[in-house]
Amino acid sequence: QVHLVESGGCLVQPGGSLRLSCSASGFTFSNYVMTWYRQAPGKERELVAAITGTGISTISADSVKGRCTIYRYNDKKTVYLQMNKLRLEDTAMYYCRRSYIGNYWGQGTQVTVSS
Repeated sequence: QVHLVESGGCLVQPGGSLRLSCSASGFTFSNYVMTWYRQAPGKERELVAAITGTGISTISADSVKGRCTIYRYNDKKTVYLQMNKLRLEDTAMYYCRRSYIGNYWGQGTQVTVSS
């Protein structure tokens, strides 16, 4: 059974940093592109970043380019999203997804940026 568990979200002040984690199990982790999405209240879910099994990464959301990094450790079956210089508009539920076959998502971790 594919299982994805996100962690690391919390309340943070503008300008602060967070590292989100996604722990995976139930599949051969290194064979899959892993992705981070987010969904803010009243908005559509958007792709934030993606990383291939060999570590080639892409930041997809223009609003976070230059402020975030996605990376993974295949031996730990974990993918991370490092976010810096956080803004109020970064407030969202952040989800980990195994891409692109199937429909496997974690439950999400809440990031709230507030002063």
